Amino acid sequence: MDIGVVLARCERELLQSMQFWLQHSHDHVHGGFHNCLTRKGEVYDTMKYGWLQCRQVWMYCKLYNSLPQYHTPQVLEAAVKGGEFARKHIKIPGETRCYFAVTEDGRPARLQRKPYTECFYVMAMSELCRSTGDVSYQEEARSMLEQVIKWVREDDSGLGIPRLPGSGGDGAPLPAARELGRPMMLLNVLSEFCGGEGELRSSYAQHFDWCVKAILQHCHGEWVHEFVGVDGERVPGSQGRLTNPGHVMEAGWFLLQEAAIRGDKELKQKAIEHFIVGAHAMGRDREQGGVFYFLDSEGFSPTQLEWSMKLWWVHCEGMVAFLAAYQHTREERLLSTFKELFDYSMSKFPDDEHGEWFGYLTGEGRVNQTFKGGPYKGCFHVPRCMLMCLNMLTKMKE
Repeated sequence: MDIGVVLARCERELLQSMQFWLQHSHDHVHGGFHNCLTRKGEVYDTMKYGWLQCRQVWMYCKLYNSLPQYHTPQVLEAAVKGGEFARKHIKIPGETRCYFAVTEDGRPARLQRKPYTECFYVMAMSELCRSTGDVSYQEEARSMLEQVIKWVREDDSGLGIPRLPGSGGDGAPLPAARELGRPMMLLNVLSEFCGGEGELRSSYAQHFDWCVKAILQHCHGEWVHEFVGVDGERVPGSQGRLTNPGHVMEAGWFLLQEAAIRGDKELKQKAIEHFIVGAHAMGRDREQGGVFYFLDSEGFSPTQLEWSMKLWWVHCEGMVAFLAAYQHTREERLLSTFKELFDYSMSKFPDDEHGEWFGYLTGEGRVNQTFKGGPYKGCFHVPRCMLMCLNMLTKMKE
């Protein structure tokens, strides 16, 4: 693999992605960002989604703090305005909870019974503090993080999830089935919040440990399942057989980061073999290329109608995971798989005419939805992937 060629392409994709969001997404009237954008960047829906607002703030700040070309007043000003919109309109006044969606001018529209908007609120506020030096953002992050930890580890009843007789909950403080997204997202949020501050990280050590243990409980033989019981046991039915290769590979590089910090060789091996290599081996479409969205671990047809589609974020997470695995091992098989994912992604997702990536492809690799921004796609996965790959490739080239 020609590292220089791949590095140059990552720089180009990052530039085109950021130009798209910087040019088209800013709401100069009400603040925050327009999330729902057409292929050309036109606003087709004015609803603003909390987790996308926070992701974009985090992404702007991360780039501002990482690369000289994005360390500009324009990027910082946009991040601060986005952060203030989130503080004023996404976070519920007087509560440690966020709205999932608000109107263009910030009026509440939707709540979600999941903790993920709050997770990204923590990341946004924490990175804003690093960008601006304003400690009030760090306090916002700390307060919301404590709430997220409570929901994920102790009691999520505050999210409004009902306890139904058939769910197996029986009024217990945690749902019968735990999704992989909760411990893996908490691990990522803790990592982002603590950064490289050893003392701060030590104060959250028990939560880091719990996240690692909980993520590993989703591994059953060669499969990593999306849902397990609260103690890691298998759950019945199609829910218990569901696997999402993109989530698993993403969890893999989260674990790999944690293993590197700890110097834990066993965790490193599990992260690479079970979560990264294993997930790709199961999810790889050997006929059409790319990686499937969902699979059933016993070979039944997944009930998700979109199971065979090829999504942008799945391939972004795969690229980061395999390049990180190669960086930690120098095993050529890992670099080869990275290049396979990279070549597929670059041939299918980018829109060279208008910038940014298409998000949703058919199983055959054709564009299925042409919008660039929607309720679940924003300024996050593409630039994060390109930034991380740039950093790793640059070190490899040195």
